[in-house]
Amino acid sequence: MHNKGKALLLTAATTILVACSAKQDDVDNGVSAGPSSRSVSIMTFNVENLFDNRHDSGKNDRTFLPKSRKETDGHRAQCAAIEVARWRDQCLNWDWNDAIVERKLAVIAAAILQVDGGRGPDILALQEVENLQILERLRTDYLGAAQYRPAILIEGQDVRGIDVAFLSRLELSEPATLHEMTFAEEFSDRVGDTRGILEATFVLPDGALATGFSVHFPAPFHPTDMRISAYQQLAALLTGLPDDRPAFAAGDFNTTAGEDRQENLLERFVRPYWTVAHEQGCGDCRGTQYYARDDSWSFLDMILWAPAKNRGAQATWLLRGDSVQIANNAAGQRLEDGTPARFEMTGGSGVSDHWPLVLHIESK
Repeated sequence: MHNKGKALLLTAATTILVACSAKQDDVDNGVSAGPSSRSVSIMTFNVENLFDNRHDSGKNDRTFLPKSRKETDGHRAQCAAIEVARWRDQCLNWDWNDAIVERKLAVIAAAILQVDGGRGPDILALQEVENLQILERLRTDYLGAAQYRPAILIEGQDVRGIDVAFLSRLELSEPATLHEMTFAEEFSDRVGDTRGILEATFVLPDGALATGFSVHFPAPFHPTDMRISAYQQLAALLTGLPDDRPAFAAGDFNTTAGEDRQENLLERFVRPYWTVAHEQGCGDCRGTQYYARDDSWSFLDMILWAPAKNRGAQATWLLRGDSVQIANNAAGQRLEDGTPARFEMTGGSGVSDHWPLVLHIESK
């Protein structure tokens, strides 16, 4: 059962250009710059906790508050209920103040603007965004060079408050839809830690339509069956599209390399429907996320592509395999050992524990 809603679109009065974008040496990342009538760039980026510092009613976002608002007995009691020690300490002691929020927005923007000649991708799928307000602030105050249209985000059911979203220079053909995922009854106590699938249909430069899905599947600590269900629900949305409609799914699929080896998830639930973009050409890419505890890389973040089934009279949009890149050359994205640098509040370093993936599609 799908929960449909209209996308919330806010128009900003002013677009402010700021000097937070990546240096020119970090801009291109090997990806050809600039959109054209025959080329569209698509990027996915898990921005790791893009939160403002105000409490959203009904959401467990109290970690991301200024320290001055964490001195109450009520706040301490809620933090004490957190089982993971590191997360409990963050809830109690992190000072998510205005300066921290501004720094987080700046480094995320720099990572986005490193592609396509400093303009960022034409279509950007995002994960771990708290709400439309913080995304609009990113768009208007930090991503002016990208000239994105109003942000696309529909609040979902995740109890922590993180959502999937889109930013795009291309217009929508119709309002976006959020499809809340459903799971077997045995997983009912885990549903609050899941996100829906955000569907948006974009008007390509030649007037053709392409449907995109921004996804953030259940985390690896949840049972594999939950990710299998998510893949199946995504496939059902794809098969329900018109035959002349190309489509892509972009986001954090939370499928580790180890789980895929054991369960053969991509072969069973992805390749029958989609082309896995990074398998078509990504140089010596090892992955978008690194697990230090077992020294392993995974493509938790993927872009899946499905060309139109009925070529018809319209131009056919195809994946350009040699354009698939990991965008990790902006300042602060890599640790000294070459792994992703998560955002560190206290040390003033890092961006996200995920690296963005970017590609181009072209009309033929």
